[in-house]
This record gives sequence, structure tokens and C-alpha cells, in this order.
Amino acid sequence: MRRGRGAGSATTTTTGRGRSGEDRAAALLIDRGYAIVERNYRCRVGELDLVARDGDTLVFVEVRSRADGAHGSALDTVGGAKQRRIARVAAHYLAARHPTARACRFDVVGITGDDVVLVQDAFRV
Repeated sequence: MRRGRGAGSATTTTTGRGRSGEDRAAALLIDRGYAIVERNYRCRVGELDLVARDGDTLVFVEVRSRADGAHGSALDTVGGAKQRRIARVAAHYLAARHPTARACRFDVVGITGDDVVLVQDAFRV
């Protein structure tokens, strides 16, 4: 019998929820006129959930999800350390991909239960 992460494991469930949240976030961004450039950009420094364009602006989007608000909003989980990590990955992305953009910014999509919130220019580094 093979052992490992099966369909019912916590990791798979968490990954599925994350993917679902990213799908919902991408749909919201598209509805707001963004163009999705890349999903799940990974490098040695970390991961960017979504990279999008909003006009001439390249947008690095962090997606956070919580099943409900019992322990606070999903937006509450993007603290200073997480912001710095996202900024480091964004710098790696810019160096690796060389995108043409007039400006860059960081947006956050928070999904708490059924509530989906987009915070544009959520933080600066």
C-alpha cells in the first residue's frame, strides 16, 4: 500500500482551498478590468499568488482566505513580515521577467467566508 498525501489530507484540502481562493480572486480582478499575467510565480525566495496588470501598472496580488471570521479577517493575516516576503519575491520577479510597466503596486484580496474584498495599494515597501 502506498502512503503519502491522499485526497483527504490536510495539505490537499488546504491547497484546494488556496486554489479556489485564487480562482475567486482572479475572477474579481478580471471583473474590475485587470489582466492576469501570471499565477503562482515561484522562486527560491517564495511565491506570488497572482501577477496582474491594471492599465500600465503591474500589480502583485496576495490572496488570503479564511473559512469564516471567527479568528478575524483574512486581510488581518498580511502583516509586516508577509509584506516584506512578498516584496522580495516581487523584486525577484522583476529581475527575472523584465516586464514593461510604468509603475508597480501591491494589492491584497481577502476572502473571509463568502466575503471577497480587494484592497488596492494595500502596502508599500
